[in-house]
This record gives sequence, structure tokens and C-alpha cells, in this order.
Amino acid sequence: MLTPMFRIVLISSVFIVGACGGGGGGSSNTNNPPPINTTQSDFDQGIFRSERLFEAQCAIPRAGTNDAQGSTSDENNWLRSWSNNLYLWYDEIVDEDPDAFTTPAYFDLMRTFELTPTGAERDRFHFSLDTEEWERQSQTGVSAGYGANIILISATRPRRAVIASVEAGSPADLAGLSRGTVITAVDGEDLVNGTNTTVLNAGLFPSNTGETHDFDIEDFDGSNPRSVTMVSADVVEETVPVAQIINTSAGPVGYMVFTSFIGPSEARLVNEIDTFATAGITELVLDLRYNGGGFLDIASELAYMIAGPSFAQGRVFEQLEFNDKHPTTNPVTGASLAPDIFHTTTQGFSLASGSPLPTLSLNRVIILTTDSTASASESVINALRGIDFPVVLIGEPTTGKPYGFYPTDNCGTTYFTIQFRGINAKGFGDYADGFIPSENPIEEFEVQGCDVPDDFTRQLGDTDEALLTTALGYVSTSDCSARPNRAAPQRAQRLLNAGDLPLAPQPRIPGRIGKR
Repeated sequence: MLTPMFRIVLISSVFIVGACGGGGGGSSNTNNPPPINTTQSDFDQGIFRSERLFEAQCAIPRAGTNDAQGSTSDENNWLRSWSNNLYLWYDEIVDEDPDAFTTPAYFDLMRTFELTPTGAERDRFHFSLDTEEWERQSQTGVSAGYGANIILISATRPRRAVIASVEAGSPADLAGLSRGTVITAVDGEDLVNGTNTTVLNAGLFPSNTGETHDFDIEDFDGSNPRSVTMVSADVVEETVPVAQIINTSAGPVGYMVFTSFIGPSEARLVNEIDTFATAGITELVLDLRYNGGGFLDIASELAYMIAGPSFAQGRVFEQLEFNDKHPTTNPVTGASLAPDIFHTTTQGFSLASGSPLPTLSLNRVIILTTDSTASASESVINALRGIDFPVVLIGEPTTGKPYGFYPTDNCGTTYFTIQFRGINAKGFGDYADGFIPSENPIEEFEVQGCDVPDDFTRQLGDTDEALLTTALGYVSTSDCSARPNRAAPQRAQRLLNAGDLPLAPQPRIPGRIGKR
């Protein structure tokens, strides 16, 4: 069912502050869902009844919602019919008996298990969150944790977990963790070779506030081993933790680290772009290395502010494609499918809707990327390339997620299942293995730029940090000659579910979220 927030969007056609996620689980239908006919719950392979017959029929109904008393079978039947209707690769789902599984286990089966050309799982993005947790994360950027972005350079033994960034004032910051800190043990369990991944995951990625966990840590070079204790807390994500102007021989360069396309980021982006425009920057280095996505509307705003009206006004940002059951109509919103044009005004996430966006009107943008650059971040890259605005990538190949979803609540769980893919103005959206920086690009998914591994030995914004120093060199020479020769860290592992005893972090703000 649609959440209360999305009802507002459907009515007003305007996003409000934090307009990105679940609520108390109310339905978009103002009446209670129709009572379930138990004779319709019997499994009949290949026959799919409407998901509306099973919607909000819950094993444990929530007070104050439209939930009705139902069963696990009802919840699974809803997942089965909903997935068959909306999942992008619905015809690759093996039709299993909904009475034979718990609801979490059944949802795990409602996806394709096909592989990309490089052997990665095509759908690596299928997951669910508690609806209340999703609401907190998406609307405010608040989530339970330590305020540390933990990168798994290797998720399987021998494992290696390093801190990529730390929120100021967070438990991790107060415990003395910083970019480049390596975690070697969690609650007495050896992180490198230990076998108890339940303990490791519980400590690294706490589900609730107030959890106390002990960590052994060291500096990136293995020096200064020490132990710390952290208590998980509500941590607010700073979506633009670094923004500065760097003076170079080629002129002033704007540098901005941007971490998530959530509601509060709209105001931050507009403010920083306006500051850069006032300063007259001649180049922008946009650091998206840890940006996993969010709202496509904000991605459209950012892309327009970068390219400016001469390139982007009135042109296609992206068009959505659903499965072959829905060739002309968006099955979630009911709207006719049509290209989304670059936004030229604010959309009402954290600023009043309708205000003109500031623009830089640059001749190119340099974007810093890693395997953590995903979804709406990749949509910015793809959309700009679709209007022939030059994009240079410095760093590592991106995640490869041209797909998106409409987060949907049922019985207190918000489900994220791939429902559409995005294509740019040229009709391109085939980058399931990511955009790859290349000095001599040939394939469409290869982008002009420099392949440089992430550098955890220096702080973000340090002009000697490998990705940034390469980008600043590119400003002057338009080549990769400034790439450091020093030994680079091992790349972050792409497949977290491959191999023996993986760690499996719970997703943060995920993916590309379609507008309702």
C-alpha cells in the first residue's frame, strides 16, 4: 500500500520536506481493504489474483492503521501478486507456494537470479526495511548507528573493514574514529578470520539505538592498535559534509562531497551551488564516491544546476521503462509514461517549491566515483551524457544500478523491488555493471576519465588525496598524468554475498526512488 506521505504527493503533485518514505503504514485507499476470501488463498501455480485482495491482511495488524487480521499466507500472497504485476523481470521469478515460507524468506525469492555479463547478480538491490525505520531515514536522514560509513574492502575471509567517513559529533567521532581507521575485532570476535558473522554484523550494523559494542581498531597502516566502546545512537546524516573552493592555476575549482539524495539535501545543494556560482568557479569536482542514491527529482535538480539552461532547459533528464505489462502507463501512479524534463525549480523537499534553481553553466563536470556510487548518482551521470554535457569520471567503476523502485509498505514492512529502469535522452540505460572511467572509452558504459582506487590514507577534501589530486590535475591538463604513483588500497569488494561467511550490512538510504 502507499504510505501516508505518498498520498500527499499524489494529491498535490509536489514533494514536501522529507517526502520520501513510509509512514505508519496507512493505505492510499481511504476505505479498509476488502476482506480476504480464504478460498482465494490456495496456491494455484501460474495463476495470479490481484494484490488488492491480499493488501493489509496482516498476521499482526498494527493499531491505528488500515491493517486487518490476516495471516502469513495473506502477506505472502500479496508479495506474490504485487511482484508478478510490478517487478521488472517478473517472468524470471520462480513461482513458489506462499504457504511454504515465512514472509521474509518468501520476499527473498521474489526476484531474478540471472547474472550480468560480468557474472554479478543482476538484481543486487532487493531488500526490505521496517516501515518506521524507512520513514526516519528517508525523511530526516536519521538512522541508528555510530555515524561511521564502513566500507568492506573484503566482506569475506580474510575480511577488511575500513572507515570511509565519520559524522561530526557522532559516537564514532567521539570515540576517535576517522577516515582510514580499520576495524579488526567486534565484541571479541576476530573480524578478519572469525566465523561468527552474527556477532560481527550485529556490532558493525546495529539495528537499534542504545546498543553497546566493543571494537578493536588500528590506523590504516596497521599502527596504533587500540580498543573503543561505542553506543549506537540516532545519527543525522550530513549530506554535504565538505564544500570548498580550491584555487588553481586554471581558476577557482568548486569541490563538494555529496552523500545522499534525501529530502534535506535539496536545501544544502542549492546553497552550495549558489555559493559556487557567486564565487565564479570555472570547474566543479563533484565527489559522489559514497552516494548510493535517493530521489530522482533531486538528481534532476542537481544535474540542471551543473549544466545550466543552455544545455538542460526543456530537455529530457530521464524516462522510465516498466515491464512489458505496462508499456504506456506508470502502474504505480497511473500517469501516462512520458520523459521527465530537467527540473529548473525547487521541488519542495526542504525548500519551498517553485523557486528558480541557481546554475553554474559549466563546460564539463568532474565526478569522483567508487563502487559505492549508485542509482540516482549514476542517473546524474547518464542524464548529463544524454544531453552531450561532458562528464569526466575519476575513481573506480560505479555500482551499476539503472533501476529503481517505489518503496511500498504492507503490514509494517516497506519493500524495495526493482520496478523500472531509467534511460537518458539518447535511450541509453544499459550499465548494469557500472560506468567505468577510461582514458580511451569505447563502449557506451565507459566514460572519459581516470581509473584511480579510493585513497583511505587522506581525508576527503585533502588536495593530496588520490582522487581529488587526479581531478585537479585533470582540470589543468585534461589527462590522467596527475594520478599518484603511490601504492593504492585494495578496491572495495563488489559482491558482498560472494564466498565464505560474508558480512551483510543493512542498507542505508537506497537506490533511485521514483516520484509519485
